[in-house]
Amino acid sequence: MAEMTIRAADNADIDLIHRELVDVIMTSPHYSDHFKRHEAARLDKNFLRGLIAIDPWHIMIMCADGVPGGAMVSGPECGAIFRYWSWVFPSHRQTRLGMFGMRAFDEHWDNSRFHKAFTFVRPDNEVARMLLKRYGYRETVLLQQHIFGEDYLLIEKFYTRQDVPYDQGAVPGRFGRLKRRLQGLTGS
Repeated sequence: MAEMTIRAADNADIDLIHRELVDVIMTSPHYSDHFKRHEAARLDKNFLRGLIAIDPWHIMIMCADGVPGGAMVSGPECGAIFRYWSWVFPSHRQTRLGMFGMRAFDEHWDNSRFHKAFTFVRPDNEVARMLLKRYGYRETVLLQQHIFGEDYLLIEKFYTRQDVPYDQGAVPGRFGRLKRRLQGLTGS
């Protein structure tokens, strides 16, 4: 059995994560063509670099025997953590990385920074719904015509949060944006 590990992404991972993310978006049977184009354009390399600048763990890379085989992309959202995408790469679909990643995500983020994790799932995505339910997430509400006229389920899991200031994420400002732009040009 493969040794499964999880690690935070760095800028050297951006090309791989972006390529695999666009692939899972564009090949998913659960979304409209309009949503796929929008989501692939929105979650570009600069968006991913911004998440790493806030906290490199916002892009968690799941590995089997040291080889990247899946990822989870998240971001802070008003005191909660929003799970943008979680997926296993086609090369690793017959492994247990998805289940491993679910546990690792919650173990990492249920640390008093956020009061809950949440995501949106299309109602017909039975696999995602089942996996989230298995790990303690609950379907809170059906959001009718929520994104480009399509229905989505709001699925969430409450975390243990102490009475501490909320994590505000980080707004990089002009200097941070310039630094990211230069890193993008130099490939570092």
